[in-house]
Parts: sequence; C-alpha cells; structure tokens
Amino acid sequence: MGGGPMHAQAPRSWTLDDFEIGKPLGKGQFGSVYLAREKKTKYIVGLKVLFKSQLVKNRVEHQLRREIEIQSHLRHPNILRLFGYFYDDTRIFLILEYAARGELYKQLCGHQFDEPRAATYVASLAHSLNYCHSKHVIHRDLKPENILIGLNGDLKIADFGWSVHAPRNRRTTLCGTLDYLPPEMVEGKSHDHTVDVWALGILAYEFLIGTPPFETDSRQATFRKISSVDLCIPSTISRNAADLIGRLLVKDPAERLALKDVLRHPWILEHASDTLASLERRKS
Repeated sequence: MGGGPMHAQAPRSWTLDDFEIGKPLGKGQFGSVYLAREKKTKYIVGLKVLFKSQLVKNRVEHQLRREIEIQSHLRHPNILRLFGYFYDDTRIFLILEYAARGELYKQLCGHQFDEPRAATYVASLAHSLNYCHSKHVIHRDLKPENILIGLNGDLKIADFGWSVHAPRNRRTTLCGTLDYLPPEMVEGKSHDHTVDVWALGILAYEFLIGTPPFETDSRQATFRKISSVDLCIPSTISRNAADLIGRLLVKDPAERLALKDVLRHPWILEHASDTLASLERRKS
C-alpha cells in the first residue's frame, strides 16, 4: 500500500499533478473513480473525477457540496474517508480512501453470506450508522452498491450524496433506492434517522438470503409490499437472525430496534467477529 496515512489538508491546494493516475476502479453517473498515488507520500487513494457539466445538467451540485461537507468530517473505521478535493475548469476531484476489495454489491449479487460474515457486516454497519446519527447525519441511501470493502475485509460506507445533516431530525424528501426505502418514505411522510435502521434490516435479510425482502418485478408491487411490511422470512434463516430482522423491519419508525441494541442482540453476540463483540462488551 505504501506510505503513511494521508491527512485532509484544508489550506493546501491539491492539483492533478500531485497524483500518479492508475487504472479505473468504477464508473458512476457523473464520472469515474481511478486508482491513484499521491507522489510525495506514495499513499494510495481513490480519485473520483466528476464532470461539472453533468452535475449542472442533473442539478446535483448542492448534493455534491453536501456530500463533501458531510463526508470530510466523518472519522470511523467503517466509513470511507474523504481526504480532500480540488477542481479545474471542467472537473471536480474527490480524494478518497482506497477500498481494495471494491463494492459489496459484486460479492453479494444473488449470493448468500454465512452467519458469521453476515452478522459481522451488520454489526459494523450498526456501529458506523450509530456514529453518523450521533453527529446528526442520516445516510438515507444505504445499499450494497454504496458499501465498499477494504483490504482487510472490513466494510466502508461510501457515497454520502443523499445523506443529510439533520439536527432538526425530520425530512420529507423521497430519495434512495426503492428496495431499501422504508414505508414512511414510500408513503411520502416525514422521516428521521430510523430510515437507516430499516435499510440495515433489508441488508441483514439480503446478506442471508441473497435478495432484498420486498423485491418484485414491478415498482407498484414493491411499494405495496413495503407499505404493508409484507415480510416473509424463510425458515432456512436461524431463529435469532429472523428475530433481529423482524425487529428492524417495523412499520412504526419509533418501534425499530435502536442501533446500540442491534449490537447487543443475541444473533450478533453469537456470530459477529470477536473484535466487534468485544468492543461492545467493553463499552457496556
């Protein structure tokens, strides 16, 4: 990996000349991410290149500003670091932590994870979301495409484009991806940080089964299933895992299991890797 950690340097102005650019790592709607190395420190990063014209055309400049503002202030081992940014006449460059194993989505894609892996992932996501919420940040678009895997197999929440800093705690924007949206968003009601708790329940189910629980062939049918919480948990899932999923996917946002209680749930304590379990035991 080379080099020591790179720190966000607000006063310093980066330019493209500071980096050696390598292979493309992924392509998004508004640009691409490249493997890059900072010449001075030899530190490996992901360089996200966004085209201003695309951002303006799709009216998402404010979203990008919000993403930069929020992500640059978050410090958690399971949240992708944003070290800094710079721009030229046509492009904006984000300097991101490099997640060596790529998107979680590619590993999932219809595959199931065993219980230790699923529980460890759920625990690390609960931990990082709890941290976000303590900073009044709601992610609002948690899905496998927005979760990356680091060199050691640890998850990194990325893509804070839909996230919002919400000290007032109530939002009404419909955003995110349908399969992961909670009933209150589908029904156009106001929502709060518990939308991330719902999404965690969807992910827990998907980790163990391979597909999201409310997925259908039609948008309307998915809306209906989400709205009525038409949840069918296969008998192949262990009793404790089913219990946790059932406590997260609750229609009333106030009744969803708190993230700190997710970390104390029997399924997590039994299956999640020792590092997370012991971390939680030390805290309690």
